[in-house]
Amino acid sequence: MSRRRWTGPLLLALSLTVIAPLAASASPPDTASPAAAPAAESSAAETADVPLGDITASATQVASGLRRPVAIAAPDDGTDRLFIVEKRGTVRVYHPDTGLAPDPIINITSSVDESGNERGLLGIALAPDFATSQDLYLAYTALPDGAVTLARYNLGDASLQPLLSQEHAEYNNHNGGQLTFGPDGYLYWSIGDGGGSGDPFDTGQRVDTLLGKILRLDVSRTCGDLLYCIPEDNPFVGVEGAREEIWVYGLRNPWRFSFDEADGSLWIGDVGQGRWEEIDHLSPAEQPGANLGWSCREGLVEFDAAQCSPTAELTDPVFTYPLSGGGCAVIGGRVYHGSEFADIVGGTYIATDYCSSRVYALRPDGAGGYDQAEIGEFPTQVTAFGETVDGEFYVVNDLPGGLHRVTFEAAEPTCRVDLRASTWNTGMTVDITITNTGDTPVEGWELAFPLAAGQNIVSDWNGTFTQSGSNVTATNNEYNGTIAPGASVTAGFLASHTGNASLPSRFTLNDGSCTVNG
Repeated sequence: MSRRRWTGPLLLALSLTVIAPLAASASPPDTASPAAAPAAESSAAETADVPLGDITASATQVASGLRRPVAIAAPDDGTDRLFIVEKRGTVRVYHPDTGLAPDPIINITSSVDESGNERGLLGIALAPDFATSQDLYLAYTALPDGAVTLARYNLGDASLQPLLSQEHAEYNNHNGGQLTFGPDGYLYWSIGDGGGSGDPFDTGQRVDTLLGKILRLDVSRTCGDLLYCIPEDNPFVGVEGAREEIWVYGLRNPWRFSFDEADGSLWIGDVGQGRWEEIDHLSPAEQPGANLGWSCREGLVEFDAAQCSPTAELTDPVFTYPLSGGGCAVIGGRVYHGSEFADIVGGTYIATDYCSSRVYALRPDGAGGYDQAEIGEFPTQVTAFGETVDGEFYVVNDLPGGLHRVTFEAAEPTCRVDLRASTWNTGMTVDITITNTGDTPVEGWELAFPLAAGQNIVSDWNGTFTQSGSNVTATNNEYNGTIAPGASVTAGFLASHTGNASLPSRFTLNDGSCTVNG
């Protein structure tokens, strides 16, 4: 996993006009510091040591009747409420004792353009002083032309004050919309690349536009005629032609991102074009000016060579998965720091996919890499994660319109996979030994796993290996379909590769996760 930084000349083009002018930079507010937040000292910030393959995630519905919910926020005001954003332009209130309130607490439908599948009220962030100020921030596509807009809303007097807007009229998709206050007290906002398909405006690698970016703003004060300021340590402050609000670029549609409260690192789920979904993880030092690659590449694979500057240095995603397995859009999640499941998933990042509903778990392995596993399924069409003030997880799902409480349990997998490989030039052989670690026989087996980009199976033995894109399904032959408790079978394959001979790290046997050695 490389951590390369951008060093080349800026890609500047001036064909798009943004509504807000360049803002003057300002010193940090007295209540904020741009430095990374210190690691949390509570035991909840410690990382659990339960192997990811032993964990199962599930979700239980606690409320229904929501209209296309897309975001969750929890006010730290002692009320135990959750605010749930509905795409049409309303915010509903849920309380664990009284359920979902029938009437919205916020209604800005008269300001929101909900045309198309992806426009609407998309994000919410509560001001750090919300308990006293009653201020919160909303991201939405505004009438009449779908401009992506950041506004301050006051719950006391129901006032809506637009702060910053980016034209987005040509296409109704890729609006981003995540809002989050970082550990430095600044507000972070994601905007997609302008929509359509294939980055038609080449915005991902440009820094003269807010499209395809995560922005970092000081909304605690104003600068000149602007209703916000730009932190003086933003990476493009003083760079001619660049938008100084930019914090991270090279993004396609960063629908959901979050900060890890323990170390200030940034986790981003960036929705892919048609082949790869990706999750990015940036330490505080890696964040300023990070170039995540779109549309030079999608995931780790080149997408548009014309957007690949020879001097640009890209930051690699830490996890990718192919769309050929039934997925369609990664839903970036959060790192768990609650108390109820701290011994199981403490310090673990959880994400999902809108279409496949698979739950992905990632955890730094202490050696510069990441442990990763599929750990269950959520209800269909999850659009966002949220958490209570105590760090317990909820998810909302789209057209079913439900709120679900997330739980985790640890159980020993009933299978183990051991790998033995030989590699050379552009080829590799892999022997896969499957051991039944459960207490009942396996009668007929199907082993599923992903291959790295550029790997293609040529032949197989002791099983039938079927490859679809990067996903492989191996099934037993007639003579080895039964695996008794404690027994093993070995099958394998010959594959070509284009330089990446890494071995699979995730296996499921008859839909159950396996531990992996090798």
